[in-house]
This record gives sequence, C-alpha cells and structure tokens, in this order.
Amino acid sequence: MSRPEQPTSGPVVLGRSPYGGAGSLDLTGETFGVALVVPLRGPAGIFGPSCEMCARLAVEDVNRAGGVLGRELRLVPVDGGNPPDRVAAEVEALVSAGAVHGVTGWHISSVRQAVAPRIAHRVPYVYTALYEGGERTDGVFLTSETPDAQLYPAMRALTGERGLRRWFVVGNDYVWPRRTAVAARGYARRLTVRICGESYLPLGTHNFAETLRRIEHSGADAVLMLLVGNDAVRFNRAFARYGLDARCLRLSTLMDENMLLGSGAGATRGLYSTAGFFASLVTAENLDFHGRYARRFGVDAPPLGSLGESCYEGILLLSTLIERARSVDVRTIGANADAAAYEGPRGLLRLRRRHVHQRIYLAEARGLEFDVVTQLELPGRAP
Repeated sequence: MSRPEQPTSGPVVLGRSPYGGAGSLDLTGETFGVALVVPLRGPAGIFGPSCEMCARLAVEDVNRAGGVLGRELRLVPVDGGNPPDRVAAEVEALVSAGAVHGVTGWHISSVRQAVAPRIAHRVPYVYTALYEGGERTDGVFLTSETPDAQLYPAMRALTGERGLRRWFVVGNDYVWPRRTAVAARGYARRLTVRICGESYLPLGTHNFAETLRRIEHSGADAVLMLLVGNDAVRFNRAFARYGLDARCLRLSTLMDENMLLGSGAGATRGLYSTAGFFASLVTAENLDFHGRYARRFGVDAPPLGSLGESCYEGILLLSTLIERARSVDVRTIGANADAAAYEGPRGLLRLRRRHVHQRIYLAEARGLEFDVVTQLELPGRAP
C-alpha cells in the first residue's frame, strides 16, 4: 500500500464574516449558546475529556476571530453518555428556554436519533461522530465518516494486501454496529470474501468469552470491530489474552488514541483503524493543532485523537454555517450549506449534501501509536 499524500494547505484561519451585520438574527444577550453533547460516562466516557478540550479550543479560536455574528460563543455541556431519551429531553429543554442556539458534539447514533427529531428543525445540529450513514433530517449537518467512504475502502485495501478471506463482525447491539454490519456484508460480496460470523453485545459488556470462542471456531482471519470506547478496550485485552492476535487481524472504524492507550501495547498487535484524522499525521494543520492544544492544556492533557478532534470540527462548521447564512434559521442555513467551507486540523473541507467530504486514512497500531500506512482511495458516491 502506498504512503498517503499529505495535504499542503495552511493552518486554520478564522476571521469576521464578510456578510455584514447581524441581519434578521433574533437573539438576546451578549453570548451565543451551543449545547456540546459528549459522553462523560459509560463506555464512550473514555474520550469525553478529549472531546470537551478540543471543543473548548475551537470556541476560543472562534471568539478570538469575533465570535458568532458578533456574539461570544459559549458552550453548555450535556452528558451524551446518559440514556438517549434523557439526553434528548435535556437538549430540547435548553433549546426551548433559549439557552442554546445550536447543538454539536460526539455521541452515539441512538442519541442522535433521539435528539434530531426534537430540535433539528429549530436550531442547527452538527453531528461529529462517524455513523452508519443515511441521516436526512433537515437541520442536521455531519462532519465525520460513513461506511462507504471509510469501511469499504479499508476492507478492500486490507483484503488485497493481506489476502483476507473470512471476516467476523463484533459490535455493540444498537443502530450503528447493526447497520454498518449490513453494509459490510455487501462489501464482502463485492470483494468476494465471506462474513463468517457476527456477535452483538450490550453497551458496557465485560465478558467476551463466548464471542472469542466463536471467532476461534469460525476460522476467521479478520475481525471487524464495531465496539464503543471501553468496550473496545476490554475486547482488545481479552482478544490478546486468548491468543487470537496471532492469527486474526482486527479492523476498527472507531479506535482513537485514547482507546489505544487504554488497551495497552500488549493488546494492539494486528490492530488497524480507519479515520479522517490521526494524531500522527504530519501535516501543517495537524502540527499547528497539536501545538495549540499542548500550549492551552499542557502535556498531560488527554491524547488527541479523531473523536476529540471531531468536536473541534463541529464548532468550526457550526459557526461557519451560521456566519454564512447570517441567521440561525434552519431553512436559511440549509439553503446556504452546500457553499460552506472551513479550514481546520483535517485541512480545507467542504460540505456536500450536508456531509463533510474529506480524506480517509488507514493506520496500523504500533504499540501505543498509530502508523498511518495509506490514504484510502474513495469510491465515487453520495452520502
């Protein structure tokens, strides 16, 4: 596989909007509230602190550049690790009270499905998590990866490079893993390989013994991991203890540097991840991002990774959408969205059909770090 071609555009530059005054914006007070929905508990809580810090850094950047329509941007944290209906009720209450005028953050798809119908037609909602694809709710804008641009190219690259023939799917039991597995079955047929087994486990699972036995008996030479946060960490450890890392490659579409660190160097042999961002990417944008993150939060801050970085992107996209539309009206924002572009740690990115289009990479774990081995060739597609 070829090494990735690195983008060459410059570091993030934010400025005041060129579109004039505040127009028809109907806001009171001096601040512009945004609900930041990130997990602070549960399996995904492992990367919640990184999400919060990256979002705070973005807010400070936006405010230094003049804020949102001349108002200071202010985050209102919401724990996305709570049950989906509880998260949706809290966000809806903030919107109804006028405390927030936009929503963003990383949270699992079941939370998004609960939140979107209740608020997306009222305020712009930028969802930053990789997800199963197919979101069409008006007012929802998406910054991260979908299986057709992330999973299929990664399966294709690894199948060709490693001669893989039998895949076993291990996922949590909710919408993202289930629907991604449906897509994986289709990709397997296109690649003339076989999905030889599937196992779905509740969020918060600690015991993987039965799943590991099934993998062993299936004859799989690759495992597709669709596990969240600490569930993936525990699975990696159990996988290595069982000795399966000597015979099975693992591919995850949700594995960041915090999860790699939690897994431990002894549990990462043969582990691959695919994402639009890795901390180890050597680009001007990423080096600038690392430097500003370290100066702001110190060398002992949670490691940077794709999931935390996505929350930085979410703030940038939300502020860009509102500044361009000169309004928080969802229909006005939507009408202007396809012309929106912003520059952040992933380079210069543009929206198309409310999804951000970006480069996607494949990386192999080397102990506690990811080595980016290739930039994936993306199929022609529409989200």
